[in-house]
Amino acid sequence: MTSGGKPVRVLLLGGTSQIGLAILRALGAPARSEMLLAGRDEQRLAAAGKQLPYAVRTLCYDATALDTHQALIDEAFADGPVDLVISAAGVLIGQELLDADPRQAGLLVETNFTGHVTTLLAAAARLRRQGRGTIVVLSSVAAVRPRKANFVYGAAKAGLDAFARGLADSLHGTGVRLLLVRPGFVTGRMTEGMPPAPLASTPAEVGTAVAAALSGRSAQVWVPRALGPAAALLRLVPRPLWRQLRR
Repeated sequence: MTSGGKPVRVLLLGGTSQIGLAILRALGAPARSEMLLAGRDEQRLAAAGKQLPYAVRTLCYDATALDTHQALIDEAFADGPVDLVISAAGVLIGQELLDADPRQAGLLVETNFTGHVTTLLAAAARLRRQGRGTIVVLSSVAAVRPRKANFVYGAAKAGLDAFARGLADSLHGTGVRLLLVRPGFVTGRMTEGMPPAPLASTPAEVGTAVAAALSGRSAQVWVPRALGPAAALLRLVPRPLWRQLRR
């Protein structure tokens, strides 16, 4: 995404996401740019906005309230074009808790997959009419091959990853770009208390990598970069061995 020094408007879906906010900080957008932080907790959104060097407006957004997503997008675009939409809403719940309460598994899927579909389809329609703009979708290495330790989360991310790739193809030639981001283990609020996995990164590192990718023409970015080749190898692990992985 290049602005040529002009202020930009950015919509962050999941406005308190550590990764999403790290992307905003790494953008280096002009000072008069406007950040639209969309989320459920008004106090946390306001606190997050105070940490950004931009004008900030907050919007009410619940990823599981599917009937409200079209109105949210209409509100975000009501005051003018939106240059960048970042879809960062997500939750991580231990598989053992999901096994004990399947309803929580359904809410996880709605937050990590279904809610992205409804908001991004609505946003993509507006961006098509603009004839320009960029969408960033936060997928995960978990989408490559779901593991038994978190297979519901992995399945939701796999669905989101496939959706994003299809949406990118549907936007080809419209002037709208989609950047698919696949981080590995990210140390932060969502993974607090969990031992870091190999090739772990921080929200700031993901933000820097995404900002760099936005300045180029990449369609996808692995964070860290070495995760791309590693993910290709994951697909080749025989299933009997894959079942034995604890994480």
